[in-house]
Amino acid sequence: MQHGRGCSVVAIPRFVVAAPASGHGKTTVATGLMAALRRAGHNVSGHKIGPDYIDPGYHALATGRPGRNLDPHLVSDDLVAPLFLHGAHGADIAVVEGVMGLYDGMLGTDGYASTAHVAGLLGAPVILVVDISHASRSIAAIVHGMASYDRGVRLAGVVLNKAGSTRHSDEVIAALESTGIPVLGVLQRDDGISAPSRHLGLVPAQERVEAAGQLDRLAAQISEHIDLGEVLRIAHSASDLPDTPWEPPFIGADGPVIAVAGGRAFTFRYTEAEEILRAAGCRTVTFDPLRDEALPDDTAGVYLGGGFPEVHAADISANAPLREHLRVAIAGGVPTVAECAGLLYLCRDVDGTDMVAALDVSAHMTPRLTLGYRTAIAPADGLLGPAGTRVTGHEFHRTTVEPGSSPAWLLNGRPDGFATATLHASYLHTHWAGHPQLAERFVAAARAATPVAAPPRKPRVAGVDLHHHGDRDATDGLVDLAVNVSRRSRPQWLDDALRSSLDSLDRYPDSGAARAALARRHRRSIDQVLPTAGGAEAFTLIARARPWRMPVVVHPQFTEPEAALLAAGHEVRRVLLRADEGFRLDADAVPGGADLVIVGNPTNPTSVLHPASTLRSLVRPGRVVVIDEAFMDAVPGETESLSNESIPGLITVRSLTKTWAIPGVRAGYVVGDPAVLADLAAQQPPWSVSTPAAAAMIACAAPQAIDEATVLADEIVTDRAALVEALIGLGLEVAGDPAAPFVLVRVAVGTREELRSKGFALRRGDTFPGLGDEWVRIAVRDRATTAALVDAWRSIL
Repeated sequence: MQHGRGCSVVAIPRFVVAAPASGHGKTTVATGLMAALRRAGHNVSGHKIGPDYIDPGYHALATGRPGRNLDPHLVSDDLVAPLFLHGAHGADIAVVEGVMGLYDGMLGTDGYASTAHVAGLLGAPVILVVDISHASRSIAAIVHGMASYDRGVRLAGVVLNKAGSTRHSDEVIAALESTGIPVLGVLQRDDGISAPSRHLGLVPAQERVEAAGQLDRLAAQISEHIDLGEVLRIAHSASDLPDTPWEPPFIGADGPVIAVAGGRAFTFRYTEAEEILRAAGCRTVTFDPLRDEALPDDTAGVYLGGGFPEVHAADISANAPLREHLRVAIAGGVPTVAECAGLLYLCRDVDGTDMVAALDVSAHMTPRLTLGYRTAIAPADGLLGPAGTRVTGHEFHRTTVEPGSSPAWLLNGRPDGFATATLHASYLHTHWAGHPQLAERFVAAARAATPVAAPPRKPRVAGVDLHHHGDRDATDGLVDLAVNVSRRSRPQWLDDALRSSLDSLDRYPDSGAARAALARRHRRSIDQVLPTAGGAEAFTLIARARPWRMPVVVHPQFTEPEAALLAAGHEVRRVLLRADEGFRLDADAVPGGADLVIVGNPTNPTSVLHPASTLRSLVRPGRVVVIDEAFMDAVPGETESLSNESIPGLITVRSLTKTWAIPGVRAGYVVGDPAVLADLAAQQPPWSVSTPAAAAMIACAAPQAIDEATVLADEIVTDRAALVEALIGLGLEVAGDPAAPFVLVRVAVGTREELRSKGFALRRGDTFPGLGDEWVRIAVRDRATTAALVDAWRSIL
């Protein structure tokens, strides 16, 4: 018996992971088995039954090999085993994750394309994962039914998932003895190893910085609780496959550059599509619509697959240079294929957020999921085929786009998408291994195309009023919840220091004593501290200090850093944090080439306190990291502060405005790397720090002030807890885990205006990049003010 490509009989140990229905834990167990087997020294190949793109991303992370899909509807029965053998080439074991319930397939087809169907095509034994959290002995009846429903399916073992206790699982195991099907292991309830979901299912592995760490934990649990030896025995019991591994259908000489959309927003494409293009002689180059500002050099064809552009819409929109290059390339006849997310990207906008505008239509989110297999027919000649071309594919989206007058496909008779001689944009996902003629047409068109150079650069767009601050919202006569300045009375010692400073106004200010006091406060040398006229001046100095090549601002956050960078002529890249992730920073989302990174801690307006370890991980040679710690003195113990740490390339910006209620004095300072501070000082105009500001710095750096700030921080914690409890009591969503003297709240649109009419000023959220008008920021005040706010709020509900 031979093993390898071109063989008529191929042996590859394998098994299929199935379940009675969706939600039992197939992905968790299948991915965990892949990772555990790899840790045990095996070369593991991961496969997914069905059209899903997200699970193969986790498989790739677990195995270190590309994830593969096996779907008879997309490629025909005859190609399933050859594609499996192609993907598993070089592996010593293959794990195949099923889809839905074991026998659930295409509706109206008696289980076509089901897990059972594909397991039969592969001659693979099945390991059944069963969620036992809501039953005990009844599980045996379910397993017995699964095993006996189709005798052609060999159910070789069971994994019990989400057990409540050992006593619970023992009861299930005892009941299963009569079925003769062995229990391979038991996993207890553990929500920490499940992937988060969003509107189309699981969040892709590429978007989860914690995915690798959780996978290690999952692999350890699988190794501990599942009998891998028995799993291997089951895999080796699979019979040899009398098939030849699939090969790309045509071979070509060196050919054109095909730009393939990738990155966090475009994660959906079948591995074989790129393999076909490369075999045809094309040079596939991945570009990231979130970060790259031009298509790859010499691009003669563009492939835009699926993903989540609607989730990353603001950042995609901000990348105006790439949008313009792509628009010009498409208008210039560069052949372009766009599937689903790619279609949205080419629209004029997605719910009002600007996209490429290669198509003069808008895309909109809808409450309804469009999902299912499709048979498609080309109604006219187009880029991918002549009129009458028939293909199979699938749809999976919650957006809608009205088709054009020349649709790309008729999907079961319904027009979909847009088609010209050089553009094919549609919601339909196709697998080019099953329809190689589509790829062949695309390659031929790319070979005949002329690359289009990037147009003159357009700066990334801001999109919001970066100069809007809370003082615009807090006008006279309103209870001010918009400005994050303490409403407590200033301490007498601070007023005394300010008044005493007036006696020296007849001389030019000297900030030397203030610098020394601040250095003592943070246990720094004099050259590691620079007093400034508030945080705003600090950001202006930072923007002007060096010829930044790639400055990055992490949003949502205080907008002055980006405004200052734009004013200094820089093009700013944004990293947008997401509400569904608690606005927590993912350090890997920061572009590796960034030479300046600015992030708040705790962040305004989200009130999130990022771990110091995460912020330290941003530091690297050739990069300056700026941490805005304007509200750090409101955090008890100033946990997660980096102002007292000497880290090359890192500086923190501090403010005395908020806690001590002196915004009119303009008192702030920068602490950190002396080389960076020297560049800031070179940009600072003479005498920018006034005599009263210097006096305030000296007073607020004294031990008495530090002790009093500690008391105030504890009071803020108590008052904030009361505010959060009251808001939640109103049924409102408070973002993240607030740590600052303000909270970010999601509200019904128009709430801010209604509360304004009731006498309360809240900070609008739509002037922060990454937020919309459904967000408001509320300053923490005393309990009496909170009670009054709640009464007013209740009156408008």
